[in-house]
Amino acid sequence: MYSWIWRKLPFGLPGKLIGSVLLATATVALLWLVVFPWAEPLLPFDDVQVTQDSGVPGDAPGGGLTDPTGLPGEEEELPYSTETNNAPPSTPNR
Repeated sequence: MYSWIWRKLPFGLPGKLIGSVLLATATVALLWLVVFPWAEPLLPFDDVQVTQDSGVPGDAPGGGLTDPTGLPGEEEELPYSTETNNAPPSTPNR
């Protein structure tokens, strides 16, 4: 297909190069301005809903709000130890 397009473009090598760039630009513009806006409502990218285990949005203690510091509260228990297994990096033996 590309070789057929290349053979059909006029005006020798400079015309073929300019024609190729124009065809590629027209294809990208068509996709960007026509096809993608048409297809956007059909795609599920904006259909996002964050829920808790109960399946009801915001059904968490405190109304689903978290501490702005990002640190877990006292009632939250981490599933891993923050005290151990923090060995310093080892140097490779050469």
